[in-house]
Amino acid sequence: MDLMYNSTRNAGNQVTASQAILKGLADDGGLYVPERIPELDTPLASLAGMSYQETAYAVMKQFLTDYSEEELKDCIRSAYDDKFDTEEIAPLHTAGDAHYLELFHGATIAFKDMALSILPYLMTTAAKKNHETHEIVILTATSGDTGKAALAGFADVPGTRIIVFYPKHGVSPVQEKQMVTQKGANTCVIGILGNFDDAQSGVKRLFADKTLAQELREQGFCFSSANSINIGRLVPQIVYYVYAYGRLLKDGRLSAGEPMNVVVPTGNFGNILAAFYAKNMGLPIGKLICASNENKVLFDFFETGVYDRNREFVLTSSPSMDILISSNLERLIYHASGRDAAANAALMRQLSESGRYTVTEEMRAQMCDFAGGYATEEQTFAEIRRVYEESGYILDTHTAVASSVYHNRFAGECGSVPVVIASTASPYKFARSVMTAIDEEKYGVMDDFALIDELQKLAGTAVPRAIEEIRNAPVLHDTVIEKDEMEAAVKRFLLS
Repeated sequence: MDLMYNSTRNAGNQVTASQAILKGLADDGGLYVPERIPELDTPLASLAGMSYQETAYAVMKQFLTDYSEEELKDCIRSAYDDKFDTEEIAPLHTAGDAHYLELFHGATIAFKDMALSILPYLMTTAAKKNHETHEIVILTATSGDTGKAALAGFADVPGTRIIVFYPKHGVSPVQEKQMVTQKGANTCVIGILGNFDDAQSGVKRLFADKTLAQELREQGFCFSSANSINIGRLVPQIVYYVYAYGRLLKDGRLSAGEPMNVVVPTGNFGNILAAFYAKNMGLPIGKLICASNENKVLFDFFETGVYDRNREFVLTSSPSMDILISSNLERLIYHASGRDAAANAALMRQLSESGRYTVTEEMRAQMCDFAGGYATEEQTFAEIRRVYEESGYILDTHTAVASSVYHNRFAGECGSVPVVIASTASPYKFARSVMTAIDEEKYGVMDDFALIDELQKLAGTAVPRAIEEIRNAPVLHDTVIEKDEMEAAVKRFLLS
């Protein structure tokens, strides 16, 4: 039997995997979750000999059951090919006492490539399976990395258009340049005068607007999402952790059945939720350590059971984590409530109306696998400098947040259990922050591309193709709007 997907806000709203991927967000505003978390049927010892593509199939076939073997393997083969700069796809690099899972070897040098390389194939396959004849409009908000990865994935894909909203003053110069130079007749990039939460809330309002949906459907369009609210983004992320476990086995770092701990720099909660799903599939994961930057809404939640976005929004050197509304947390809340859609919906209404909610002690007990920590800007920069000086390995700012949280808070209690730290972006993407962390006096006066060249000398790695491509690329998208003008901007792109 096919594994079905329910909305987190209405148990009666049930669809197949392909339908959930096609829709992105449930009609009631909820997120799609599998009716149960399936077991990993591959023996743990076998993971050591499996490629990334083979691991991806072993995981994804359990979740995407209405895709045929041929369809799913074709999606995987098309996604994880030479667009990645290493055959391993996600190498595991050991530096000191930690293993950094490098998820940034794709086309846009950030971990979002890992899922967004396959989502267009999953989605276009889903459209055929469900006889969808309307043009699919991918509507996405980004805190920096999802936008470019989604644009790269969907650019010139037949039957699709993609609109990306980003906070105009809330991403790094390289992140912005990557997006605004994006080619493709079906692409649209729009800066908003607000923060990521404004962009994300605006996109959710557009999805929930039934009048708008009907108007656009009459014009031949239907909305879907490339954000991690789409289950087609979440399922491919589960593969990271199963593959990392296999690499630890292969390297003799642990034996089959022994646990590993996982640390994830966390903003929208999708990446660490994928690790939670992997653990519930049967992968031996001990601690799930949720690392926050100074926007520590998730740290406070795991400490107190109170989720409260009513606080100052801090722009940090790790902008992809500058988030106060972590959308994927709703999926964990749903699981912790015993899959009680009504209880979850009530908490999400509280969040919408008052900006906060409190979970019960029983629900907190269901989330005991998680632990939280956060790193200040000073601690983040100090960690980049420490790791470089001790091992010569250079972290980006987001990975440094996770590494700092682990080493400053959890290393002692984790003992000899191997730790995998999700390395979510290339340091080249945040060269200014990285280089000034290493030596502010020497590098603080250089321009961004000079810093990239200096980083190349220190790291001894090639400057990624994604960086070289934007050095002199022309700006193709220069629209900037107020946050309440998003609907009008969508209509201009689609209907003009």
